[in-house]
Amino acid sequence: MLPAFAHLERTAAADPCTLVRERPVGAAPPPRLTRPEVRTVLDGLAGAPKLMACLLYGSGLRVLECARLRVKDIDSEGHQIVVRAGKGDKDPVTLLPGALADPLRRQLARVHDLHGQDVRHGAGWVELPHALARKYPRAAREWPWQWVFPATRIYTDRATGERRRHHLHESVLQRAVHDAIRAAGIAKQASCHTFRHSFATHLLEDGYDVRTLQELLGHRDLRTTMVYTHVLGRGPGGVRSPADRILRSPIDPATDSVAIAADRELPNYTASARKLTPPRRE
Repeated sequence: MLPAFAHLERTAAADPCTLVRERPVGAAPPPRLTRPEVRTVLDGLAGAPKLMACLLYGSGLRVLECARLRVKDIDSEGHQIVVRAGKGDKDPVTLLPGALADPLRRQLARVHDLHGQDVRHGAGWVELPHALARKYPRAAREWPWQWVFPATRIYTDRATGERRRHHLHESVLQRAVHDAIRAAGIAKQASCHTFRHSFATHLLEDGYDVRTLQELLGHRDLRTTMVYTHVLGRGPGGVRSPADRILRSPIDPATDSVAIAADRELPNYTASARKLTPPRRE
């Protein structure tokens, strides 16, 4: 074994985290869109790409995680989505926006009709992950395993001879979002993944804690999630100073005074000298 690979193997055995590239100190924060910008971009989309982009922003999904959604991964009653084989080979659970319940239900109804047509014409199979095709040979044609966003064309698998549908290619969504961003006149280096950054940032702005956000995003390390607190501009750890709740404006250098927010009346203290011991009672 070469010395370089031997050193790499020893390093990985001692601490696997050392192989993970950390975010450089002083690196630019991830790009994000404001809420009006998100709305403008979404309004510029149509059809399946629009619903997929809404899931990217509303659920914080990555592009491939959204494209690979299967029918069984959608829990409409529980308002949640199971992300199968996400980054790090995990299955995190994220939220399903209530505003997308009806559009997603209509999408599933269209896919159900399409799947019925495929079965009647001798097709209807999909690719199964890992070795499930050998363990459950009939599952690939069953409704729960179908793609939520199937491709428009059918192909024949060379190994099995099955006539299958792949999921909608991610490039279809990427091109649609790119065109919508340009049409909106947004001068930011934004992409499909920007919806995920905006999802995380807007949740923190709404007051949700970092641990909850970590679970929704499926991050293994909390430090990965903490980068969004720096985007907020609230200081270390996303902490807001208690002075921000009572001070309406910064200190005036001329008068060395501050404007106090009139949330409640302050007690009227008398200008008496402070004593370290209580007064003696006579």
